[in-house]
This record gives sequence, structure tokens and C-alpha cells, in this order.
Amino acid sequence: MAVAHGVIRPEDRLFHLILALMATTVGLTKEHILSTVRGYREDTEAGVAKATLERRFERDKDLLRELGIPLQAVIPPDEDGNNKATVYRIPKAEYDPPEGFRLTPQDIRLLNVAAAVWKEGSLSSEARLTHTKLAASGAPVNEPLIGFLPMLTARDPALDALRRAISDGRQVSFDYLTPGQSQSKTRTVSPLAVVLHESRWHLLSVEEPRGEEKTFLLRRIVSAISPLDLASRRAEAGQIARMSEELDGIYSRQVARIVAKPGSAAEVVLTNRALTQRHGDELHVHYTDLGAFAQELLEYSHDIRILSPEELSAQLVALLTQVVGAHG
Repeated sequence: MAVAHGVIRPEDRLFHLILALMATTVGLTKEHILSTVRGYREDTEAGVAKATLERRFERDKDLLRELGIPLQAVIPPDEDGNNKATVYRIPKAEYDPPEGFRLTPQDIRLLNVAAAVWKEGSLSSEARLTHTKLAASGAPVNEPLIGFLPMLTARDPALDALRRAISDGRQVSFDYLTPGQSQSKTRTVSPLAVVLHESRWHLLSVEEPRGEEKTFLLRRIVSAISPLDLASRRAEAGQIARMSEELDGIYSRQVARIVAKPGSAAEVVLTNRALTQRHGDELHVHYTDLGAFAQELLEYSHDIRILSPEELSAQLVALLTQVVGAHG
């Protein structure tokens, strides 16, 4: 029975790919992998385009190699350079952890927290692949998470669709509402990664056809994600890290001066945000997106006074006015 496209998570597919390539001594061809390995087989049977599956396999190979997994690709001598006959395998002796390598229970709990965050939509390949690699090698990665797992309740409907597009190497289009605009605009992009920044999901991408790097706040996507039958650009070396650093740079440069009621939830939350500094009664609080930050402050509006910037105060007043208009 065929499984619907998108049901198998990427980390499950990688896990089974690693197991299959470790189990073979002679190697598996691409055709054999796409038709038999869980995560590829289901989509092959469901009629997903072969080009899409091949792009997915190429990306998976790159991910495994980036993690340091010794993936071998060999053309048998009797095939005389026929690339279609290439076989892939992972020599188990080279994959085993070094002698004396051990994970403490604390290490395992932290890895599980990272994996849980990824399952909520973050595309942190380091967390995902490390967890997958350890599981495939037999390391115990099922320690209880009570007391460690953060509350992850906000799940954007665009996350899974973007994850699948990134995994499949496909461009996507969606309608995006830019701050200050009343009408959304359709964007076509090559998605590179989805990252969690300031507790909100952001899409790192290259906008087509101009090839400009763009970061989109997922909460401002106001339509379904539409996958296109066009190959996505692949991230260049260091591109995702650099774009993430640019987000961090915006966060570090933008500061709001806020007075919070002593002992209030607002004071606790704002004091514990990254980089917050106290200057007398004022809290100097960093933020990335003014509109999203104003939405966050709405919950604490009765316990705070915004000194600057004026745009943040105006945005909060506008949100309060909307609430009054809807419920007054």
C-alpha cells in the first residue's frame, strides 16, 4: 500500500538510508535505493517524479557527508565508467564511534531536546543529523525529557510544506504580507532553510528569478505553500550560516527602551530576553521585527511603558485599538 507523499519525515528517511547502506557489503545502486529504502520507496510507489526523488537523494548524500559519515560511491570495474551503475555503501568499521566514546545521560537529554525542537519545524540539520547518526550507530537516544523539554506550542502551518520543499529541492510560491502593506504579494523562492530566531520561525531563501537573498517571517505567509516543478537553488557554502548571522545582527542593533512594573510577568520575561540590559528603571530590550515584537508586548501592555522607539509604541497602540474594536 502506497504512503501519501510527505508522511515520512526526512529524519526517518535518513535513518533508514544509513541502515540500508551499512547493511550492504557490495553496495546499492540509486535505482535500488529509490525503490526499496523507506522514505524513497513510498514516494516511488505513489508516482512522485523520478527527478524529484533523485534531487532528494543527492541532497541526502550531501547531508550525510557533511556530518562526516563515510559514504562511499563506487563504479564497478566491469561497468566501464557507467555512472548509472554506481553503488553506494557505508563501511560499518569506519562508521563506528571511536573507542572510549560515551554519551552521558545529560548529553542524551540535550540531543533529544534538539531533536524535539527540530520535529516542531526547525531545519537544524546539525541537531537532526547528529541524532540520526547516533541512533543508527546504536547509541541510546531515548532518555526521558521531563524537566528539560521546552514548551513548543506554536506550530505554523507553512512549516511542513517548506520542509518538504527543501528536502525535495523544489521552488515554492506563497502570498506574503509585508509590514505596513494592506495587500499581500505573491513571492517565488528557492527555500534554503527554516530557522527558529527570537522564538519565531523564519524562512531563509533566494527570491526568484532575481536571485536575491530574502528572509521571510512565516507568520506573515497568508496562503498555502505551493510547490513548483522547478529545481531550487542549492545553498552555497556558508550561506545559511551567514544569513542567520544577519538576523542576529539585526537583533543586536535594534533596541527598545521599556519600563516594566516591578515584579510583573512583563519584567521577568523582558529581563530574560537575550542581551537585555537594565539601566535604572529602564530595560533595554532587543528585537528583530518591530511588528512581531509589538504583538508579543500586547499581552503585557498594562504592565509596561515604551519609551522608544516611537514606532513600537504606535504599533502597540494600533493593536490595542484593534482589540477594543473587536471586543469593545
